[in-house]
Amino acid sequence: MATRTVLQAEDISRALTRIAHEILESNKGASDLILLGIPTRGTTLAHRIAATIEQIEAGSHIPVGQLDVTMYRDDLALQPTRAPHPTDLPDVGVAGMTVVLVDDVLYSGRTVRAALDAINDHGRPRVVRLAALIDRGHRQLPIRADFIGKNLPSASSERINVRLVEHDGFDEVEIVS
Repeated sequence: MATRTVLQAEDISRALTRIAHEILESNKGASDLILLGIPTRGTTLAHRIAATIEQIEAGSHIPVGQLDVTMYRDDLALQPTRAPHPTDLPDVGVAGMTVVLVDDVLYSGRTVRAALDAINDHGRPRVVRLAALIDRGHRQLPIRADFIGKNLPSASSERINVRLVEHDGFDEVEIVS
């Protein structure tokens, strides 16, 4: 197996800072904005993006939550058993808000489709946007990210590993072929 590091800690930090700026620009500020991370690493990235937005927009507070999509997936029979994570929505809820879904890797689009279904069970957001650290292509559904850290075309046979200090002790993105 060949492994190639494509992003290091500084690259990830710059990408998340750019995403934070793009979210603020798209939303025209930080009002009525919440970030929902898709477990596991999407939640960590959502917290990092929120902290960056709060630094950029002094005095703002960006609610962050976690949206488990396990039971909304259409491929449960094909995938190994997944342990569900708790859904933890901010107290403000999603109704009427600008919700930014945050995930580490955008691939087939099936996780995002499941997240859209899951959100609907909790209210009707004003708008839903998608932020992904990595967009690797190979979409099976007509879904695209609004905010992307890095486009990383890769073969279907390759694996993209996102490692974050909060889970793995260091930050990096690597391709394993």
